[in-house]
Amino acid sequence: MFPIEYFIGLILIGVFAGFASGLLGVGGGFLIVPLQYFLLQYIGVDSNLAMLISLGTSLAIIIPTSLSGAYRHTRTMDDIIKPGVQLGIFGIIGGAVGGLVASGLPFRVLEIIFGCLLLFVAVNNIININKERENARIPFNLITTGIIGLLVGFSSGLLGVGGGVFLIAILTSLLGFSLIEAIGTSSIFISLTAIGGFLSYIVSGWGVSTFPYSIGYVSLINLALIAAFSVPLASVGAKYAHRIPQKKLKIIFSVLVLYIALKMLGILP
Repeated sequence: MFPIEYFIGLILIGVFAGFASGLLGVGGGFLIVPLQYFLLQYIGVDSNLAMLISLGTSLAIIIPTSLSGAYRHTRTMDDIIKPGVQLGIFGIIGGAVGGLVASGLPFRVLEIIFGCLLLFVAVNNIININKERENARIPFNLITTGIIGLLVGFSSGLLGVGGGVFLIAILTSLLGFSLIEAIGTSSIFISLTAIGGFLSYIVSGWGVSTFPYSIGYVSLINLALIAAFSVPLASVGAKYAHRIPQKKLKIIFSVLVLYIALKMLGILP
């Protein structure tokens, strides 16, 4: 039913997204969503269905992938567990709401939202490329935790990403976290937040999705193949994150996010 290059594409997505997830603490969704989307379009899937399948399946993949990276990070930074879990609890709620809202929006609107938010994150990182750590501008308490968790969780469910690209920018620019602390905290947050969005895509796509071997908008074939490679590679990526200087991590992160943003906005072919 599917061409052989489709399966090869899924494997490659798992390899790259998994390593990026552990290395950058971003869940890998910023790669999994657009790459799945382009791959599904390549085999002739309708654009709207392709986007929703990409979003829902991405969140399902992100859960085990982020857990793999988070485990590796907590072995060297046990102080990231509490803030990660606190943010993640609110993120689950925001993710569920975002996932339900996404099913009612046109795919092009989602493409533009996704691209603009990633463009903002890339520019923010480039501006602050030489800063190791910024002073905290707002306190990390229950109120700020709730607001940040809900908003980033909502974007996670809406866009099919773990929300790490947004959370890391917030933690480093507003809350005074170092980049490596933000990456570790983000990994924990993502693994929890993705649960809410993942469940909402199953519910919203139940009886609606026409994609073979899927539950709602979650493709079981995509999930199995990508996760088989992304989970072990996330642990490898997390290991290297503690060896690479923060400035180099920021450069890698910024270039990848900028490329995907321009691709989603249609600026790059």
